[in-house]
Amino acid sequence: MIFGIVGLGLIGGSLARSIKFHTNHTVYAADLNATTLLQARMVGAMDEELTAENLPQCDVVLVALYPKAAVEYILAHKKQFKENALVIDCCGVKRFVCNQLFPAFEGEKAIFMGGHPMAGRERSGFSYAQDDLFENASMILTPAPDADVETVRRAKEIFLSIGFGKVRFSTPLEHDEMIAFTSQLAHVVSGAYVKTPLAPKHKGFSAGSFKDMTRVARLNEEMWTELFLENDDLLLAQTEALIDRLTEYRDALKERNAEKLKAILREGREIKEALED
Repeated sequence: MIFGIVGLGLIGGSLARSIKFHTNHTVYAADLNATTLLQARMVGAMDEELTAENLPQCDVVLVALYPKAAVEYILAHKKQFKENALVIDCCGVKRFVCNQLFPAFEGEKAIFMGGHPMAGRERSGFSYAQDDLFENASMILTPAPDADVETVRRAKEIFLSIGFGKVRFSTPLEHDEMIAFTSQLAHVVSGAYVKTPLAPKHKGFSAGSFKDMTRVARLNEEMWTELFLENDDLLLAQTEALIDRLTEYRDALKERNAEKLKAILREGREIKEALED
């Protein structure tokens, strides 16, 4: 099978490495940075550069760009994709991408499906790509409403074969709602938390809690700004709900109300324990 990978950042680079190091598939890759392409060649993460000439040979095209760039690339090349090729984006928002590309691929010979690899690191770029980044990770796929069973099965098998632990199917709306909570809100909280004036003095006073809370504050602000704004309605709802919950803690402290504080702390513990069960 021939894979085309567009964008060799952390996700695209890790996909390329996973495919080349764990399967016998061929990888054609494209990136705007010539140094990145050279680096990918040197470590064996690609076979050839993805070009207009070999794009029609690809059985699967994975587009690992920011949302707007991903949509633009896929629309610009939709006539060049191979018949029955699976074209899958890797963006962290799905309504913005799928609402434009589902109708655009009606009647086309290639098949578009939304995708989101649920893995990452605090640092970006090909230099941080790993061939085991997706081990035990989920690949979320958002097929078009009229996708046939065989296409869905084929997509699932492809991602399991290149190292993902599981494949989860979703609608674009369900995806964006859950990601607003599980990922985007965490980045908001981490960024806000690390801005406290006490943060520079933390050494010697911090352990796992501080590390866990601040880890994802190290982000790519260009990408996350786009992701936040393309999911602003759902992220705003989650942010406002979090502020409401934080207000309960603030009020209990201001009132020095031990029973109220104990109750809300207990509730948090019980919810966490239920999630683990």
